[in-house]
Amino acid sequence: MEKNTFATSAYISTAPKTAFDYLCSLKNLDEWTLFSRMKEKIDEDTYRGTASGYHEDLFYHVKKLENPKFYGIEWHCGLEYQKYYQVYPVLLFPTDYIEPGTDEKGVYFHWLSFVDPKRQTGMIMQGIHTVHTSECRSLKANLERKEGLTSIAKGKHFVDTDTIYVDAPIEMGIEFLQDLRNMDEWAHLLTPNGEITASEGEFTDEYGKKVKARIELHALSKYYLLEQEFYYPEYEYYQRTPMLLIPASYAFADSEARGFIMHRMSFWRADKSEVHGKLQIEDLGAESMNIKRMLESKAGNMESFNRGMSYIPQ
Repeated sequence: MEKNTFATSAYISTAPKTAFDYLCSLKNLDEWTLFSRMKEKIDEDTYRGTASGYHEDLFYHVKKLENPKFYGIEWHCGLEYQKYYQVYPVLLFPTDYIEPGTDEKGVYFHWLSFVDPKRQTGMIMQGIHTVHTSECRSLKANLERKEGLTSIAKGKHFVDTDTIYVDAPIEMGIEFLQDLRNMDEWAHLLTPNGEITASEGEFTDEYGKKVKARIELHALSKYYLLEQEFYYPEYEYYQRTPMLLIPASYAFADSEARGFIMHRMSFWRADKSEVHGKLQIEDLGAESMNIKRMLESKAGNMESFNRGMSYIPQ
C-alpha cells in the first residue's frame, strides 16, 4: 500500500445532495473536525483557520467537482493564501451507484489525503489516520443527527481501497487502462469470451461464469476517475470498482514529482455475502502490481518496481 496516501470512508444516512452542500461550506468544519476552526473569511471559497496537525493557522480552500453520477469536492490547505500544498479529494457515491435498483437511502462518503514526503512531519504521518478516522465518524454523526437519528446508521456496504504509485506518465496510464482490450494483460481473474471493444465486452470469471464489463473515463479537476463496472447477468449482480488516477505532481504539490497515484475503490456488502467478482482487497492489489510493472516497463523505468509501492522523491 502506498504509504503517503490515506483514505477513510463511511456510510451516512442523509441525501447525497445534503452531504455535498454541507461539505461545500468550510464554516461547517467547525462542527465536526478535531480542531479546524474557521477564523477569517478570505473569499467565497477560502478561510483562514486553526488546524489539528499544526501550530500555525492554515488557509482552507474548497473546490466543487462536477459529475452526473456522483458528487465530489476538494479541500486544499496551505500556509499561504492560494499557495496550497495539501489536497483532499472527497467523493460522495449515491447508494444506487453502488447497487443499481437498491432501496437503500443515504450516501457513501470517501475521503482521500496525501502527504508530501518532502514536507511531512512525524506527527502528521503518525496521527493522520487516527484523526481523519475519528473526524469521519464525527461527520457521519453530525449529518445523521440533523436527520433526526439518535444512534449510528448501518449501511449495506463498506468501502475498501488499494493504492499504489506508478512511475510512468499518467497519459500512458490512461491510454492503457481505459481500453478494455488491454484488461486481459493485467486482470488475472477474468478471461476474454466474446467480442470486446475499447469500452465494453464479455469475459468469464475464475469459475467460468459470464461477466459483462464496461469502462468509462471521467475527468475530475486535474485527475481522472476510471469507472470499471462488472455485471453478472446470470445473477443480476453488479460490482463497480472505480479507480482514481492522480498525477503525483498534483497529489504532492511538487512539480518535480513524476508518475501518478492509482487509488482503487471497491464496495462490498457489510455481511460479506458476495460470491462473485472481486472478493478481497488483495484481488485489486495484485492487479495493481501487475499494472505498475507493465507501465513502468513501457516507460523505461525498470528500477522503480523494485523500490516498492510508494512514491519516493528522486
